[in-house]
Amino acid sequence: MLKCTTVLLLVCHACSALAQQTDSVKVTSLDSVVVARDRVNKEIIPVQSLSGTALNNLSAHSVADAIRYFAGVQIKDYGGVGGLKTVNIRSLGTQHVGVFYDGIELGNAQNGTIDLGRFSLDNMTAITLYNGQRSAIFQSAKDFASAGSVYMTTRIPEFTPGKNDNVKGTIKGGSFGTINPSVLWEHKLNDRIKSSVNAEYVYTTGRYKFSYSKKDGYDTTESRKNGKVESMRLEGGLFGKITNGEWKAKVYYYTSARGYPGAVVREEPGKFTHQDKQWDNNFFLQSSFRKNYSSHYSLQLNGKYANDYLHYLSDPRLDVSTMYVNNHYKQQEVYFSSANLFTILPYWSINVAGDFIYNTLKADLYDFVYPRRYTGLGAVATSFDWQRVKLQASLLGTYVHETTVTAGSAASDKNEYTPSVIFSYKPFANKDLNVRAFYKRIFRMPTLNDLYYTFIGNKLLDPEYTTQYDVGVTYACNLTNTALKRIEMQVDGYYNQVKNKIVAMPTSNQFRWTMVNLGYVKIKGLDVAVQTNWQLKKETNINARLSYTYQKAQDFTDVSSDYYGGQIPYTPWHSGSVIINPTYKSYSLNYSFIYTGYRYTAVANIPENYFRPWYTHDLSFSKEMLLHKHQFRFTAEVNNVLNQQYEVVLSYPMPGTNVKFICTVTL
Repeated sequence: MLKCTTVLLLVCHACSALAQQTDSVKVTSLDSVVVARDRVNKEIIPVQSLSGTALNNLSAHSVADAIRYFAGVQIKDYGGVGGLKTVNIRSLGTQHVGVFYDGIELGNAQNGTIDLGRFSLDNMTAITLYNGQRSAIFQSAKDFASAGSVYMTTRIPEFTPGKNDNVKGTIKGGSFGTINPSVLWEHKLNDRIKSSVNAEYVYTTGRYKFSYSKKDGYDTTESRKNGKVESMRLEGGLFGKITNGEWKAKVYYYTSARGYPGAVVREEPGKFTHQDKQWDNNFFLQSSFRKNYSSHYSLQLNGKYANDYLHYLSDPRLDVSTMYVNNHYKQQEVYFSSANLFTILPYWSINVAGDFIYNTLKADLYDFVYPRRYTGLGAVATSFDWQRVKLQASLLGTYVHETTVTAGSAASDKNEYTPSVIFSYKPFANKDLNVRAFYKRIFRMPTLNDLYYTFIGNKLLDPEYTTQYDVGVTYACNLTNTALKRIEMQVDGYYNQVKNKIVAMPTSNQFRWTMVNLGYVKIKGLDVAVQTNWQLKKETNINARLSYTYQKAQDFTDVSSDYYGGQIPYTPWHSGSVIINPTYKSYSLNYSFIYTGYRYTAVANIPENYFRPWYTHDLSFSKEMLLHKHQFRFTAEVNNVLNQQYEVVLSYPMPGTNVKFICTVTL
């Protein structure tokens, strides 16, 4: 299969050369545009996006903070700035979410999760969430390979006439000893090439007070300990234009040292200090190239090299509640992709894409087998667009081969084919009303930890499959002679199945566990998102956004269990958010509200596992002004205004009321 993948990539390049020689029709490539406002998109696939002013005004400073406002999303937050933050879309599981940075996926073959807390909004222009996959078929094979996707889009340099440099500096500070400066420098090398350099530093003690009830006892107040974080992010980018196309290259480096605040032990308040530490170094270099060779053929190439290092230390001499762990992990990834778009007819297009991924994992664990994973992906997708009717279909082929240094310890090869079908219909020519539906079957490979982690891994694991069904409607309307100027709405009902779910099970004793295919989950849900734009006076505008989710996610793993069909852990039946953003001249106020209904911490939906609802109110106020020919923006934030004492994950308390002040200057 690897040979087949190589042949496919060679054929893609041959098609490129042939198209360039045989068709000299000139095609004008339009610059990419990022919409500078928050909108509910009416694409053929369910999509939610925050961008431009709406993203800047939000009381959020990491990607994880912003994604909380999307319908159908659950964020697991293990407490404060230093805690791990992962995303789960429609209860399918964190490993089923693809996270893309400027169009190329962030990989983690070790455990399949990406910590969204380490991605700042400082240089971000848009965050977009797709259910299923993107509706544009011109994409890499990897874009078809997830049940849901988060796309982070960073800033592309733009210059006013006669200006060759943009410089922006930002300083943030506030509660928990937080200091967060950053600087951005963009330079115009010539009419075709631009550069960008961005640096950011974060320091916080992560120490905050919280209140909770001691088990079978009194209310008490404690301080969250071991939450100190110190991190540095450096990014550099080159952006170029070519005839009928564009290219870009980015280098990224992130380093951090953090404490991991542990779980609160209610029986012994304040007894355990939780001294676990983690050090991360993440580096990647990625590049992409896109060119329209003719009116019938376009080529996109992506390439990436990533190197990740993680050191985790847990010392019982400092914290008696833990066992000794002092492990080092090193991951490497090499990725290459070629996508080829053929426009057969004005309404009919075909994309043929081939990807190759190489992953290695090294760890200083006893009897570790040092796995290497070779993954080949091939995708064929077609799109029909007949004005009021749109139809897409795709087939993804995935081949995985693994080797280990220990003979006979590698998992067997995996060869899978997974389809998707997407449909959209506009019933009325003069109404912005669209009905859509999609079906998608996809899987996720067991992670290298699932397969090979010492004493726990199980090389016989099968992939974890998901099947998705979605039916939805979008509507948008512009209004006149009323304060309400525009309303956009999308409603989607869905039904998902997860089979062969990978879970940890104890073996002959409680100390040693192993990974097995046991789980079977059914998910029924409803997502609603509404965006409105109001104009009260000539210079007074209000943007308001509402999202709501209903989910019934049931575990049908063990028919003999007394709790068969129970709601899966940490999934609320009801959740939602509200964002209201009034602006007057250069003043801006932003109010946001997040609500998560009651949940259970285990599949046994009994009173002992009941987890109460939580909600937060956040406020921010901004003022822009021109001083000495430079643009200044001042912002004051108050988060968790009512000092709600809550936990997203059991025994991991979140911060109460906290403040932040931000000053940004643009030269």
